[in-house]
Amino acid sequence: MRFSLLSLLMLCSVSHAAMPLQEITVAKANKLMQQQGLSSVELTQYYLQQINTVDDAGPHLNAIVDINPDALQQAAAMDAERKAGKVRSALHGIPVVLKANIATADKLPTTAGALALKDFKTSKDAALVTKLRAAGAVILAKANLSEWANFRGEGSASGWSALGGQTKNPYVLTHSPCGSSSGSGVAVAADLTLLAVGTETDGSIVCPASMNAVVGIKPTRGSVPGQGIIPIADAQDIAGPMARTVADAATLLEILQTPEAQQKTGPLEAKAWMPKKVVLVRAFDKDYPAIKRMLDNTEAALLVAGVQVQTVHNWQLPNELYRDELKVLVYEFGRDLARWLKDYQAPEPVNSVQKLVDFNLTKGKAALAFYGQDYLQQAAAMDLVKEQDAYQQALNHSRALAERQLDQYLKQAKADLILLPTYGPSWPIDHVKGDSFNFGTSTAAAVAGYPNLSLPGGFDSDLPLGLSLIGLPWSEQKLISAATFLEQKLQARKTPEFLSKAR
Repeated sequence: MRFSLLSLLMLCSVSHAAMPLQEITVAKANKLMQQQGLSSVELTQYYLQQINTVDDAGPHLNAIVDINPDALQQAAAMDAERKAGKVRSALHGIPVVLKANIATADKLPTTAGALALKDFKTSKDAALVTKLRAAGAVILAKANLSEWANFRGEGSASGWSALGGQTKNPYVLTHSPCGSSSGSGVAVAADLTLLAVGTETDGSIVCPASMNAVVGIKPTRGSVPGQGIIPIADAQDIAGPMARTVADAATLLEILQTPEAQQKTGPLEAKAWMPKKVVLVRAFDKDYPAIKRMLDNTEAALLVAGVQVQTVHNWQLPNELYRDELKVLVYEFGRDLARWLKDYQAPEPVNSVQKLVDFNLTKGKAALAFYGQDYLQQAAAMDLVKEQDAYQQALNHSRALAERQLDQYLKQAKADLILLPTYGPSWPIDHVKGDSFNFGTSTAAAVAGYPNLSLPGGFDSDLPLGLSLIGLPWSEQKLISAATFLEQKLQARKTPEFLSKAR
């Protein structure tokens, strides 16, 4: 059941059902609420109706796996506070969707999309959820994801989980939504929520942002608390905002940040500004004419604004970086997932990594479907003591290589930021061969822990393309300001049409 009886009664009681709320922004919602032209209950109702008509019916996007049965009650409580003169933050009464690997101490399961954790409810919130509740946000729902944040095994298809099925790209339904935060990205793109939280280890925020024409920010390592998120690896895992505008993403990120991060970045404001010098990576122009057009438009906007543009025609990371990154992820997956299962009191039959592996083998296709569990098995078999030195070497080496790739431009060449295509265009969903990634540029920032912001940059026919901005640690404000400038100049985002196939 999606709704309780009380929720249905509250849905029917709303008076502003005809209010035009499509793709409303945080600023507009707040203004209307201040003027008593909109309530949090009405805004929450709008998204519940959207989920009902677009996600559960219509194009059947499968972006949302669980709706919070208390969402309307939360919204009503925030309305009462506002009426009494208490406004907690810019997110007061604003609905937010969470990726299904983020723990919540409520009626929403925390599952990572895995059959082994079906209906599992935690007794405590993830740290970022505590921050959202304190800010007055309404926890609307949990979003589907690539199972175990796309780290169960090789041959997966982005956006598929045993519990949630396959999430679809709202622009072309036959194509991949990309990345493990696929449900979060699709929910925002399809207007099922105003804001969403995704998580990234390498590409899982910025790739779905790119392929669903939304804004996604993978922040500086450690800037958002990770406690309570079902992990892959502490070295790279981080949560971040997904939104339709840079301003909305900035508003959500500021709430998610730790106090230390807030001090280092300062207030995050979406004011248009461009630095003196940027590096523009054009390594993929020859093979992707649509990306060339996107970067031509970007460069033209930069030059008119007087920005010095250093063009780079090569973006190739050393193979040993990827090799060492994988070693780190498998090692920490075994270590960190075991800790989470214990700390959040997973059911006894599946409260260790080995038990998860055994459960999946017992359940067969119901749990494993069309690909295996190589990474879970490797993590379960990992001797953490024996492999400690090799792991530490891989961690240090991969970070050094990633930092070298970025620092040659951000430090040696003294560029303020690097601009580059986030990923190539989306590919058809394939449950036989799995994902058909063309190229991606997320790894250097993911491994180095540098911030990476992806915003809508253009289209390849009907398929969205994203533009990434990468800067030094704690440069989120610089990236947000530059992204705001480019958002205004490129005006690249358009609403999805839910096409049944590419034209």
